[in-house]
Amino acid sequence: MLGASPYYTADHEAFRDQLRRFVAKEITPFADQWDEAGEFPRELYKKAAAIGLLQLNFPEEYGGIAADRFYAIIAGQELARAGSGGVAASLMSHTIGCPPIAKLGGEHLKRKVLPGVLSGEKISALAITEPGGGSDVANLKTTAKRDGDDYIVRGEKTFITSGMRADYYTVAVRTGEAGMGGISLLLVERDCAGFTRTPLKKMGWWASDTATLHFDDCRVPAENLIGPENAGFRGIMLNFNDERLGLAASSIGFARVAYEDALDYARQRETFGKHLIRHQVIRHKLVDMAQRIEASQAMLERIAWALDQGESPVAELCMLKNQATQTMAFCASEAVQIFGGAGFMRGARVERIYREVKVNAIGGGAEEIMKDLASRQLGW
Repeated sequence: MLGASPYYTADHEAFRDQLRRFVAKEITPFADQWDEAGEFPRELYKKAAAIGLLQLNFPEEYGGIAADRFYAIIAGQELARAGSGGVAASLMSHTIGCPPIAKLGGEHLKRKVLPGVLSGEKISALAITEPGGGSDVANLKTTAKRDGDDYIVRGEKTFITSGMRADYYTVAVRTGEAGMGGISLLLVERDCAGFTRTPLKKMGWWASDTATLHFDDCRVPAENLIGPENAGFRGIMLNFNDERLGLAASSIGFARVAYEDALDYARQRETFGKHLIRHQVIRHKLVDMAQRIEASQAMLERIAWALDQGESPVAELCMLKNQATQTMAFCASEAVQIFGGAGFMRGARVERIYREVKVNAIGGGAEEIMKDLASRQLGW
């Protein structure tokens, strides 16, 4: 694999080293245990905050740390080294739950939510997807009707990461007319009357608590409105660039873990009197994996640089997300194949990564939606 990249400074590399040690000590030894338990200790959020992980790219006045997108790439790819997408998804759910508050929320909301989340004391989640529709955000059905100083919220959200134990939920609701022009964002707190949660069981990401949220005449203070009423669609769209970049970074990270584990196994495992690595067919599989990882990483870093320059390469981001998740799918499948029966057993990182492939191709915009959006952005 290639050496140092021109995109990373000494400070980036120091952060990478610190985070790699953190993951090796605090996550990797427990990944199997937490996966089987369906959760991980809440204390991990505070430990992550102690090394500056949770605070990246949030305003300093609320406890954040100024950072470019290459720190986010490092974060996603170093967390992937534990081979547990569930831990990474829930530990970092604030990176999709809190940006609308940081960018659009009033001062009172920022001071109420951000310091506690960035210190690891509180957990933030984003709630957009509904049982009746996934990527069709403009047609969401959950309503919020103004009643004096409150909104009355009715409806459901589903597939919500950190859905069971979050303290703050950034919820997309319909406050106006049909379509994108009638959508708002509300901050819903976990102890709100009429707000309940149902846990969901998943193919992968077992360590991540995922839930369906139920709003039954849930009364939310009007001061919890995030940004102007009926302007929430913009807040949702602002989130997507970085969410998709993050998903791409972590997918490539998991692909690299699958490749490295397969390479290590091929060097140790013997068949027909020689190590697997000495079989041409295995070497070719490993080359194909490495080739896709390097191509995807180059695309990721070029687009991250463009975003940091103020560009908005939406088409390229959509194609990047698909490139990264397809690379993860390919590498996970080939790694399990190289492991053989051992790759089908629980406890192998490649087995867990293989189970977690599909959620990346669906979350943050399904592969088919990404292609359609990219084609429209390219003017076709």
